[in-house]
Amino acid sequence: MEILAFGVQADERPLIEAAFAGHYDVRCVDVFLSEDTVPIAAGYRVISTSVNADLGPGVLRHLAAGGTRLIAQRSTGFNNIDLDVAHDLGLTVARVSSYSPYSVAEFAWTLAMALNRRVVRAAGRTRDFDFRLDGLMGRDLRGRTAGVLGTGRIGEAFTRIAHGFGMELLGWDTAENPACTALGMRYVAKDRLLADSDVITLHVPLVPSTHHLIGADELRAMKDDAILVNSSRGGLVDTGALVDELRRGRFTGVGLDVYEAEAGLFFLDKSLDVVEDDTLARLVTFPNVLVTSHQAYYTREAVGQIIAATVRNVEDFVAGRRSENTLVPLTGG
Repeated sequence: MEILAFGVQADERPLIEAAFAGHYDVRCVDVFLSEDTVPIAAGYRVISTSVNADLGPGVLRHLAAGGTRLIAQRSTGFNNIDLDVAHDLGLTVARVSSYSPYSVAEFAWTLAMALNRRVVRAAGRTRDFDFRLDGLMGRDLRGRTAGVLGTGRIGEAFTRIAHGFGMELLGWDTAENPACTALGMRYVAKDRLLADSDVITLHVPLVPSTHHLIGADELRAMKDDAILVNSSRGGLVDTGALVDELRRGRFTGVGLDVYEAEAGLFFLDKSLDVVEDDTLARLVTFPNVLVTSHQAYYTREAVGQIIAATVRNVEDFVAGRRSENTLVPLTGG
């Protein structure tokens, strides 16, 4: 059996090929699954997709008609998949339920630190041999407050780093994490966390109840000099409302590794194209905004774990087994 893997980055290809070697043949393509590219999947019983794949009703119907029976997504999030339609079509869907939480937590702190200490601006200046310090003053983190929205494995890892900095810790989640409370975290209401925190980070899944978790009201509740970081899912933040607040000169910095309209943009080279997304074009002009292309997970350790879990998902499907990664029940091997 040959597996078709969509949206494979150059760094990922040798890791995927090595992981599947001796198990199954795998064909890696760099294009992302969409209405335009779904014909490529015809005849493939198993496909693997990336987080920005279009797995809406139309694509799913094409896949089912072409003989696909398993979709193995190489990510934890699955908001891009219409699970109800997949179920009705008899498709099995699996994801990667967990991988290195340190990859995302460390990158979230990378964004926060770069914004706090104006690293991007400083690096740009020194390339022009401008070594002035004007406008580069940051703040000590020790004694300031970190607000963590979502205290699962990634939020806990972020909290441990914040604790190492000597920060006060505030958390918000549907359930308290004992490991975070042991570090001194106090769980408070969301509005309290937003009002009191100097660094705010998002580590919750994107589901209907968390869409625009940070909207106009939440943004107005934050300190004018707060740092906001989103390395989870773009739809957690109302980007239009964020631009409005940035235009008013608010926030020390905003770090976005994800963007709610990133599909069709992120992971692709658009440097020679006219980007028609006015909101994104406006975002990247603010000197206190740092946008990266959904790379927080992108470490050798995390990607290796994601690929290994994907191999296991294929093996489970062939053997007729279910696991914690199964999103839509198996319909047979």
